[in-house]
Amino acid sequence: MGRKVMVIGSGGREHAIIWALKNRSIDIEQIYAIPGNAGIAQDASCVSMDPLDFEKVISFAKEKKVDLTIVGPEKPLAEGIVDAFEKAGLTIFGPSKSAARLEASKVWAKEIMRKYNIPTAESNIFSNYDKAVKFIHSIKNYPVVIKADGLAAGKGVFIANSVEEAKDALDKIMLEKVFGASGNQIVVEEYLEGEEASVIAVTDGQYILPFPSSQDHKAIYDGDKGPNTGGMGAYSSAPVIDYNLSKEIEIRILRPLIEGLKNEGIVYKGVVYAGLMITKDGPKVLEFNVRFGDPEAQVIIPRFKGDFYDLLYASVQGKLNSQSVNWDSQQCVCVVLASQGYPGAYEKGKVITGLDSLDEDVLVFHAGTALDNQGRLVTNGGRVLAISALGDDLLEAKTKAYMAVEKIDFDGRYFRTDIADKGLRRLGLFSDELR
Repeated sequence: MGRKVMVIGSGGREHAIIWALKNRSIDIEQIYAIPGNAGIAQDASCVSMDPLDFEKVISFAKEKKVDLTIVGPEKPLAEGIVDAFEKAGLTIFGPSKSAARLEASKVWAKEIMRKYNIPTAESNIFSNYDKAVKFIHSIKNYPVVIKADGLAAGKGVFIANSVEEAKDALDKIMLEKVFGASGNQIVVEEYLEGEEASVIAVTDGQYILPFPSSQDHKAIYDGDKGPNTGGMGAYSSAPVIDYNLSKEIEIRILRPLIEGLKNEGIVYKGVVYAGLMITKDGPKVLEFNVRFGDPEAQVIIPRFKGDFYDLLYASVQGKLNSQSVNWDSQQCVCVVLASQGYPGAYEKGKVITGLDSLDEDVLVFHAGTALDNQGRLVTNGGRVLAISALGDDLLEAKTKAYMAVEKIDFDGRYFRTDIADKGLRRLGLFSDELR
């Protein structure tokens, strides 16, 4: 009898996890996805169920005798799905509710970083709107960064270039409550100069296994312009992080975090994601997340060489030191195709064409897709598809990814044309002719 796995989530990240279970794991008999999407349905059995209805999800896992459940998105983690599964005697990959506060509360994360001397931006925390307004009027040097305390789907961070912009952000977060209860507290922090990068690791609460670096592209428009999205593309590895810097990040950031949490009585198991700014003074933490990034997962997981199930299972069992993982030396670039209007209002139900014309070495991870009543693949979200391609170097990977993008179409299709350009420039390669 093979192993049965269940993946919680419905996006490109979850499709990448399922791809790895199917292609980078042995002895997998069955993969379930709750709720999944049209693309995931080609690789797993999708179950139409609310992932936040823990009682139903647990009942399903027991009924199907699921060996391991893997949680993709942050919300179920923040609401305690891991605790609920463990109480029910089920095996689940991800951090506990108390550990997930690292992403669910930026205020708490800041306090942990301060307490354990983890390098991050100087900051002030407010729960009172008037005091926050008074503070932003006292700031002499703009820009500053204003963050909603809780989960906001990657959209709760504002870079304010003036008092007016800062007040507008405060109004949105604290008065209009555009992010709900996440606006009860805010963090106002210094704007860090440098280049962003992401370092993701798997940990069992003691041993840490860092993955190759990556760089996300959060802004909607080329040149990092416009409002933040959930992520418009990514690439791995990020040349801004060399071997020495990766070791520094492990020693100064990842290890103090896991040891600090242990000191707080929290054994952290699962993915820890450090969103970093590489400054002239070294790496500083912008944010911690408690799950695989999206779309970072779509460029890191394709480079994984080993048994993906075994890796995640070892994390849960506290036996990560038994795992040896190799990584493909090829580079990977992912371009996200989004619906027109995203991250604002957008239409759904646009027919998607061209996927059957792609080369075999191009990976398509579905995010916002569905089948219409005629059985056609249609758009069903803001971020629709993530197109990932491997290449012997970053330039080849980017070229392959964009060649694939040009073959895919749907009404209102939008994508950035400059994914990986920062890395290419840092490597001394010119990519403008590709745009």
